[in-house]
Amino acid sequence: MWRSIALTTLFAVAATALISNFPAYALGLFVLLPVCIGVVAALLANSLDDQRRGKTVVLLALLAGALILVAIMLEGVICLLMAAPIAIPLALLGVAIGNSIRNPKHALAPALLLAPLFGGVETQLPNHPALRSVETVVDIQAPPETVWRHVIEFPHLPQPREWYFQAGIAYPLRARIEGRGPGAVRYCEFSTGPFVEPITTWDEPKLLAFRVTSNPEPMRELSPYDIHPAHLHGWFDSKRGQFRLEPLPNGGTRLHGTTWYTQRLQPEPYWSMWTDAIIHRIHQRVLDHIRDVSEGDRQGRSSIDLGQSDPSSRDNDRSASSRPPVWQRGQ
Repeated sequence: MWRSIALTTLFAVAATALISNFPAYALGLFVLLPVCIGVVAALLANSLDDQRRGKTVVLLALLAGALILVAIMLEGVICLLMAAPIAIPLALLGVAIGNSIRNPKHALAPALLLAPLFGGVETQLPNHPALRSVETVVDIQAPPETVWRHVIEFPHLPQPREWYFQAGIAYPLRARIEGRGPGAVRYCEFSTGPFVEPITTWDEPKLLAFRVTSNPEPMRELSPYDIHPAHLHGWFDSKRGQFRLEPLPNGGTRLHGTTWYTQRLQPEPYWSMWTDAIIHRIHQRVLDHIRDVSEGDRQGRSSIDLGQSDPSSRDNDRSASSRPPVWQRGQ
């Protein structure tokens, strides 16, 4: 069985390295290759070991291959973990296909060549990703005029405690703006670099809309090395965004944050599930921060006007009537 595992691992690593160098490789890498790895594992197990242990072979080969990809600086841990929920079932499907083949020796060469050949063909196929949107909403106990000031630019956020940000997913640090009104440029600075956001709509204090002309890398790979795989460049593209401020009857503000983006990884429904969730977490971090500084600003100003507190402590005073945020996500 160990011969089958070693040969399947060698095929998995070599094919991944080859396909990853193609300009487009989404379906070939994430769909067809796992199936082919499963077929190869079953064929080798049935011919070399004369035992139907293809499932064991493919699972151990996938694990060994992942460790090798990290060791040779081809891939990072986070991307491998994100790909695992789709790669493992497809590999097991490949094992079932391989077990149904009566003549393993004749089928081995096609199984080895199919994914790399398709990877080369995939570069010629059209790829027109759909424009998706994610919206997150939070209620803030401060008037729109106060919230607006902290929407256009906000101070440095505290370091994130969430494991996915600490593991490498890009997270927002602060926002600054150069100019005022349409044509001004907002810079939303992330852990991997700034999003450059020219303002298209400045309707104070109701709507701030902007285009995105520059995207940083969506993550820093969790790896012992400083690596930058190809799928971190150009596969995710934030197109535009907006903040919409809705006044509430109690004098507060409902703040809507929306991002429109495209992503080119296939299968699109699977990878968009990940990107939607990540963008929502980023939104939530930003909107919660805007809520905190806006409510602190409102409380501090009210107390100062009434002579009830020292200005230096206003950001530490939180409204006793503040409510937890609500959110929603759409596409």
